[in-house]
Amino acid sequence: MSQVTKSVIDEDEVLKELLERPVKIKIIWHILILTIIFHIEAIRGFYFVITGQVMWQTLVFAGILYIFSGFGVVAGVHRLWSHRSYKVNFPLRFILVIFNSIAYQKSVIRWARDHRVHHKYCDTNADPHNVKRGFFYSHIGWLFCKKHPATIEAGKRIDVSDLTSDKLLWLQNKYFFYISPLLCFILPTLIPAYFWGEKLMNAWTVAACLRFILFLHATLSINSFAHMYGYKPYDESITPVQSLFVSVICLGDGWHNYHHVFPWDYKSDEFGSHNFNLSAMFIEFMSKLGWAYDLRTTPYSSIVARAKKTGDGEIAKNFLENLKRCGKLDLF
Repeated sequence: MSQVTKSVIDEDEVLKELLERPVKIKIIWHILILTIIFHIEAIRGFYFVITGQVMWQTLVFAGILYIFSGFGVVAGVHRLWSHRSYKVNFPLRFILVIFNSIAYQKSVIRWARDHRVHHKYCDTNADPHNVKRGFFYSHIGWLFCKKHPATIEAGKRIDVSDLTSDKLLWLQNKYFFYISPLLCFILPTLIPAYFWGEKLMNAWTVAACLRFILFLHATLSINSFAHMYGYKPYDESITPVQSLFVSVICLGDGWHNYHHVFPWDYKSDEFGSHNFNLSAMFIEFMSKLGWAYDLRTTPYSSIVARAKKTGDGEIAKNFLENLKRCGKLDLF
């Protein structure tokens, strides 16, 4: 637990008491059953793909939806709405809400609230996907378990007035369970069947279920893999790590040690679009169009200072030397 998190908890006696309550697993059965069903359908879709039963147009369509989902979650609800790392005009806000709905995870307001709780109370029982409860829980188990009382209480203390006052986000949150199933499952099933004659079953299992499950696990890997397996050049006292694997599958959000140290940076890493970071490319492209602006970033002098102060010894030193050799740093 970081010193900042500890000081926040120590000042809040009610939350402190809740954090000390024993963990009790309470399954939300309908979510667990639905999760199992979608996984079974995704496995069927994978079988259809490897046996060559799916049209190439459907595979391309599923890939496009995967990327749209990624931009909706990574560039949208994560970097824009959770951390306010840049600003956008209304057309891009609308597009990102649509993309976020395609992913069918949570509404922007609920997702961002939980993520702000995660950052403020990381690695405690208030953390919605506390990695200290094990890999399975932090990866997917938390989705079908009732929240710890400390998580619920911490959520009440998080200010999301900037989100609830946004009419577009308010509407998405209110009608999420109508909008998101339509965009995530129904239309991805009907479009391939109508426009290029794909079998409904193939479209359902591949463009809808398989694509949904693959991206779901990609984002969930940030909570598990990117808190367990990697290196810590910026702060060795926290669990988040740098993970190339997670960054590739999740469109750039795998450089997690950097992100937890500098959460306001729109790139979520030090290299941005040059570091397997498709979401940074997307934001920078939209910036050139004038649709995104006020992109917040971190000076390299601050990055170097933090790595030297709290980074993981030789890892931090070697990492900074590599940055220097790449021409990124001229500060030694």
